[in-house]
Amino acid sequence: MQNTVKKEFIEFMMEAGVLRFGEFQTKSGRLSPYFVNTGNYKTGKQIATLGKFYADLIKEVCGEDFDAMFGPAYKGIPLVTAAAGALATEHNMDKPYFFNRKEAKDHGEGGTLVGYQPKDGDRVIIIEDVITAGTAIRETMPLLYNAADVTVKHMFISVNRCEIGQDKNQSAVMEVSRNFGIQVHSIITVKDIYEYLKAENTELKILERMEEYMKQYCVFGE
Repeated sequence: MQNTVKKEFIEFMMEAGVLRFGEFQTKSGRLSPYFVNTGNYKTGKQIATLGKFYADLIKEVCGEDFDAMFGPAYKGIPLVTAAAGALATEHNMDKPYFFNRKEAKDHGEGGTLVGYQPKDGDRVIIIEDVITAGTAIRETMPLLYNAADVTVKHMFISVNRCEIGQDKNQSAVMEVSRNFGIQVHSIITVKDIYEYLKAENTELKILERMEEYMKQYCVFGE
């Protein structure tokens, strides 16, 4: 993604109240100076704009070289829906999408998957919000592999926090690549957020807290 696009995306997230600064406890228990909550997108225009950012990145990375898109419940559901819609309207790519229920449905058509039903040989891409510790992807992959003999080579997220995973020498994104053979593509990274704040002459205290957090919890190089 170009730097101008990254700047636009950061400002879009801030205007929507999705990217905030302060002190937040993440799912991993770390105290972070910034927080990304895609659950704060709440208007049609916001979700349409978000879908276009995802669609542009998917088109840039994959072209049409995939068969279906999967969004893990819960936050991945509106993300994959918006991305699929934007791919169709912006890039004339009408790709099927699907997502999972947290609990299997025991009536009607039943099952845990909603939308497209994957088939053996399908090339599936995953649409998510962020990766912090990599827990969600470890829950997602067995679900996909149990559905069909699919391959998953790419995953798309809003923000790569670049945070250490179970192995302290690797980020969670690096571990996803190593353990599952999946390339993770983000619209922006924590470095992009830091560089944006620095360029905007943000108050020194926030920059220092970002620097401290990145030094303690982040691994770069992927």
